Amino acid sequence: MTSYGQFCPMAKAMEVLDERWTLLIVRELLLGSTRFNDLRRGNPRMSPALLSKRLGTLEHAGVVRRDVQEGRARYTLTQAGEELAPVIQALQVWGVRWVGSLGSEDLDPHLLLWDMKRTIPTDPWPPGLTVVALTFPDVESRAARWWICVRDGEVDVCDYDPGFDVAARLTLSLRTLSEIWRGDRSWASAASGELVDIDASSSIRRVVPRWIGQSSAALVPRPGPELVS
Repeated sequence: MTSYGQFCPMAKAMEVLDERWTLLIVRELLLGSTRFNDLRRGNPRMSPALLSKRLGTLEHAGVVRRDVQEGRARYTLTQAGEELAPVIQALQVWGVRWVGSLGSEDLDPHLLLWDMKRTIPTDPWPPGLTVVALTFPDVESRAARWWICVRDGEVDVCDYDPGFDVAARLTLSLRTLSEIWRGDRSWASAASGELVDIDASSSIRRVVPRWIGQSSAALVPRPGPELVS
């Protein structure tokens, strides 16, 4: 851990938090991930060795607690870690409002579907099992097809055909779904711009946007053009 050599409490806090990936690990823990592999799924470009190192640093700093249950490590936030929740939320809001551009390197179907699995709204879905299939024509074939399976409030995401009946099939670019999920674009604008094709009965086609919904980032008000310029 590098010292800034300052008495300032903010500087002392940044000695713990400003290393690359650290706050993203805290974000994952706040979202409920407790296992090493789940933390990796939330940060797929982070090496296992670096994740292990960052977790050790956070544990040493009293931000993360590591317990072993049945031979498996489990990571949770301490009180100090939980108190970072408004910090993470403020950074999320700031990023939505002021860092809006998405480069091609920012588009990852595994990360997008993982985030959807954790936070997709399940109340609008019918009881029992409902499956929605997604196809991204702009993604390499091995990661182009996904299935969202919702059964009585439980969400699972598959990158292989689970073999269940499919209620709706969506075809759209990864960028389009990423923009919808973030709130940069609405379902209605994507449909009117013919950016999404929903193959389903008319009654289901109308409710699919409610089933999938948008992330909490979509609720953040964007700055007006006069502020952006």
